[in-house]
Amino acid sequence: MSHEQEHPKKAFGWAARDSSGVLSPFRFSRRETGEKDVTFKVLYCGICHSDLHNVKNEWGSSTYPLVPGGHEIVGEVTEVGSNVKKFKVGDKVGVGCLVGAYQSCDSCTDHLENYCPKQILTYGAKYYDGTTTYGGYSDIMVADEHFIVRIPNNLPLDSAAPLLCAGITTYSPLRYYGLDKPGMHVGVVGLGGLGHVAVKFAKAMGVKVTVISTSPKKEEEAIKHLGADSFLAAIGTMDGIIDTVSAQHPLLPLIGLLKSHGKLVMVGAPEKPLELPVFPLLMGRKMVAGSLIGGMKETQEMIDFAAKHNITTEIEVIPIDYLNNAMERLAKAEVRYRFVIDIGNTLKASP
Repeated sequence: MSHEQEHPKKAFGWAARDSSGVLSPFRFSRRETGEKDVTFKVLYCGICHSDLHNVKNEWGSSTYPLVPGGHEIVGEVTEVGSNVKKFKVGDKVGVGCLVGAYQSCDSCTDHLENYCPKQILTYGAKYYDGTTTYGGYSDIMVADEHFIVRIPNNLPLDSAAPLLCAGITTYSPLRYYGLDKPGMHVGVVGLGGLGHVAVKFAKAMGVKVTVISTSPKKEEEAIKHLGADSFLAAIGTMDGIIDTVSAQHPLLPLIGLLKSHGKLVMVGAPEKPLELPVFPLLMGRKMVAGSLIGGMKETQEMIDFAAKHNITTEIEVIPIDYLNNAMERLAKAEVRYRFVIDIGNTLKASP
């Protein structure tokens, strides 16, 4: 039996026991702090739409009990292993979507752990020792220092937390697909948890931004509050579009908005396949592409960029006892734009 299994850390959180999606208090164990591990007290954890899919097993891969919150966990370091080089007790840190990867494959060598075939997700996955990973709806977190992100001091922890998912999910495709050049015109489809951050990043990069939404009431919010240049767009005017929508929607109108050689980048994850009309792609040598979060190096780069440009997410902070209500509201898109759980002040283990 390993040292970690002999002396586990007692942990407390909220978990789903079945696909009903109802979450309730749950006691479990974290491993001891290994020589390369960082242990931190969780202070805030964002709620991602992926959490909602997973607690209800809508993607068919959930295992129970499931402690969600594997994307946007932030807190303060309480213990570091003997070989940890980058962090010390008291540092403000975060964990995003990953807690493990092969680290020797081509993707890992290129700092793209997010595309590693042996990646280990922060919750609902099997860790190296065969145990199940549990997410951030909990009081403590233990992770290898390679998968820990430093949070700059000028970023408030609560509104920085969603950057570890929503932030990197939109920052990475803007950079990779070359949609970060000043003077370019980029569209953002959907003004929600991902979309509003995409607008902020693109504007900070010097890009002209148009928000594309089926909700006309969001026009004032997009332009006056988030700084978008326009709401809806003309045909054939955009260099690229970041599509954040996770529901069924037609792609043809979006492809039509692109200039020749334009790129439609999908970062939302609809449950059912979307229909892709090919002929409009041929006529303008247009591209439909995808992007999934980012590697650890780029995630730190994104957080540092956000700190430099004072980019945070628009959040509603909630107590842990409001979690199930928040999930119901999230399913109806009744949040502006991200729920963040105040773990540090409201998650208390009962005697």
